[in-house]
Amino acid sequence: MSTLSSRSNIIGIASLVAGIFVFSLQDTIIKSISGAHAVTLAIFLRSIVSFPILLAMVQYEAGWRAVATIRAPFLVMRGGILLCAYLCYYISFAALPLAEAIALFFMAPLFITIMSGPILGERVTMWAWAAVVIGFIGVLIILQPGSELFEPAALLSLFSGLAYATAMVLGRKYARSEPTSVISFYQNVTYIVCSVIFAIIVNGVLTETPSHPSLAFLFRPWGWPNTQDLALMAACGIIAAIAATLLTHAYRMGQANVVTPFEYTGMMWGTIWGLLLFSEVPKATTLIGMALIAAAGVLALQASKQAAIEA
Repeated sequence: MSTLSSRSNIIGIASLVAGIFVFSLQDTIIKSISGAHAVTLAIFLRSIVSFPILLAMVQYEAGWRAVATIRAPFLVMRGGILLCAYLCYYISFAALPLAEAIALFFMAPLFITIMSGPILGERVTMWAWAAVVIGFIGVLIILQPGSELFEPAALLSLFSGLAYATAMVLGRKYARSEPTSVISFYQNVTYIVCSVIFAIIVNGVLTETPSHPSLAFLFRPWGWPNTQDLALMAACGIIAAIAATLLTHAYRMGQANVVTPFEYTGMMWGTIWGLLLFSEVPKATTLIGMALIAAAGVLALQASKQAAIEA
């Protein structure tokens, strides 16, 4: 590997690690307000703050006319799938330790591996399937289905990884030619509109908030937050913009197969913040499951790289 390539990879890794760290701050904010506010309110405020930032990015990257794309209906649909992913991911925080929720979400790369064959026509090797099996063993160790320790909200985090993977695969198949800023713009608009519609329905239909923490976080009526919570939720918009920029820079500078494994540092931050901020001591089964999911993700990535070389 040349010195220039090595330096680019180092910059890419540093950018990705920084981006994952910044995103982890958003997770802690969402968890901290999960007992007092509605998740849709948090997403709405985050998206409102992000809106002018994304407008500026669209103008810089492609010009505002790029928003008038013929793929607008598809981008809205993809935005809806991502909204479902983030809703399930965030509401799982209300009932699960942060480390556990994040670890289950990181099944997303393995779900992408499963779908890449039938949807994208990519070759999935035996090693990639082995990675999927290892990942699901990790999930079972974390979930402990059939035991008294099983928490149904864990399935929400797992489903969020599946929905996220679906959106990513569909994006690779149908929206490769669209500017990144335009895709993000449609996601953001979808979040704003759907959050408001959902809140109106909840306010008009529900007479009481469900007792389960995750359902309460989803179906709690909107209320005006205090200054601190309002600032925290609004800050998520800035955090998301900074983190997305760092991750984009990471993959532009470094080779994907080199920098991608460092996304799993998100599990580390989830464990650290859960312990320091929420007094969540991870169970041994959670740590073992996290290790297996991370190892499976790296193995799947290497298998994909080898398949591309042999193709």
